[in-house]
Amino acid sequence: MSRLILAGVLLAFSVPAFAGSFAGSSAGASSAGSSASSDSSSGDDKIVVQAREDAASFVASDGRIRGAQLEAALRHLREKDEAARKASDMQLAQAILAR
Repeated sequence: MSRLILAGVLLAFSVPAFAGSFAGSSAGASSAGSSASSDSSSGDDKIVVQAREDAASFVASDGRIRGAQLEAALRHLREKDEAARKASDMQLAQAILAR
């Protein structure tokens, strides 16, 4: 079950690169008719990209080190994606690193 959630989160991360939008359904797919501008998706990506170092520290410390940028990215991802709301912090941090 957790692998399915992680796969959905990873899919949600990869969709913006191809569709130019971060808006996705609960399955992590992007709507081809999305009206989101590339600027807003770039802002979304920027929050997640900036959290990579914090995500690496979080994963390496088995969740003991929680940086501010990681916290912001986790909050942002959960606001935008249903699958991210169901994923653990560790699963999301690993997905950020796999991106």
